[in-house]
Amino acid sequence: MARLAAAAIGLAAIVALGTSPALADPAYVHAGRLVDVQAGRVLTDQRIVIEDERIVAVEPWSPPGPGSQVIDWSGMTVLPGLIDAHTHLADWGQSNNVAEPLLHSPQEIALIGAHHARVTLEAGFTSVRDVGTFRAFGDVALRDAIHRGWVPGPRMWVASSYITVPGGGGEVTGFAHGVEVPEDMRVGVVRNADEVREKSRYLFQHGVDFLKLIATGAVLAEGTEPGAIELSEEEIAAAVEVARGYGSYATAHAHGAEGIRQAIRAGVRSIEHASLIDAEGIRMAREAGTWLVMDIYNGDFIEEVGTRDGWPADMLRKNEETTDAQREGFTRAVQAGVRIAYGTDAGVFPHGDNARQFAYMVRYGMTPMQAIQSATISVAELMMAQDVGAIAPGRFADMVAVDEDPLADITALERIDHVMQGGRVVR
Repeated sequence: MARLAAAAIGLAAIVALGTSPALADPAYVHAGRLVDVQAGRVLTDQRIVIEDERIVAVEPWSPPGPGSQVIDWSGMTVLPGLIDAHTHLADWGQSNNVAEPLLHSPQEIALIGAHHARVTLEAGFTSVRDVGTFRAFGDVALRDAIHRGWVPGPRMWVASSYITVPGGGGEVTGFAHGVEVPEDMRVGVVRNADEVREKSRYLFQHGVDFLKLIATGAVLAEGTEPGAIELSEEEIAAAVEVARGYGSYATAHAHGAEGIRQAIRAGVRSIEHASLIDAEGIRMAREAGTWLVMDIYNGDFIEEVGTRDGWPADMLRKNEETTDAQREGFTRAVQAGVRIAYGTDAGVFPHGDNARQFAYMVRYGMTPMQAIQSATISVAELMMAQDVGAIAPGRFADMVAVDEDPLADITALERIDHVMQGGRVVR
């Protein structure tokens, strides 16, 4: 039923969006300025040749033969399609009601997920790593619907259920005693390393691309503390082992300093949030090559909107305790040369506003080029996705174009003018 609902809204959205048909073979993009994220440079007056969904050549501009399809972005800056490494498309979104996830059926979540996917794509994010949903496998269905062309949206790499301890940061918490949480919201709940292995295998067998572990408490989960360790190092290592057996990896939600160090020792590929990371954690991340995905924008959103809308005082207190510390840790991590990928926690704030974090990353230590690389080639490397993240032969023809120069004003990426995905102009 959820998949049929997603298909219905996808067909309606495609009509409403007015997407162009896929480009015939070959087609040409005339890029006035092209951001080469692999080399960290800008090329001028380039010709990008597309066949089917992929780029086959990037070369100095020369007019193609008569009758060729040309997309004239000669007055614009052209970048790879942006990638957000930390989204939650297949969920309702944060509100002042801690029981909000219980108020929506799987069918409703399918519809809202399709809406979130569409606005994310329109904002220039042609791929996302979706790092968890309360209702199991809604993100898997959404990913597959996008791939089949039923729903417009970014390419998705999904984790589905959070692997979390009972009552931990990956559970729906804060409601009255005796309330029964639906089974599909507790698929990833574990009590020991053996259960971690069992649930990890179950998730891969049902279509996830990687594992999401809740290693410490959470800011936006009632009854948990960001600095508190929830999964043991042994349990994290068990998930890492299973993921490697499937040719994949595990990522860990970890705010607290010791939880971060523990997750790095256990072998996770990335740390999400890393709000209270210390000097030792930064050193370990650099030496291990562990990625940090630090959502340094949304603390301001939580403070403003959460205060206005009456979010629980405990959430606002935890947000205040982590926001500035996270930004300070981000600056130190940039200075230390730690690998950092762009991830926003979209779903806490409205989907489609993903690009607002770029200005924060520049403010807290990155150059504009580094910030752009963090949301393109770096995320692709984190996700082990060789088909996206750069405008280069062999990769999908996923691109965005802006009238302004984002290297002079990074906020230009909040005002994307055109979006192409797989050779199809969607905006």
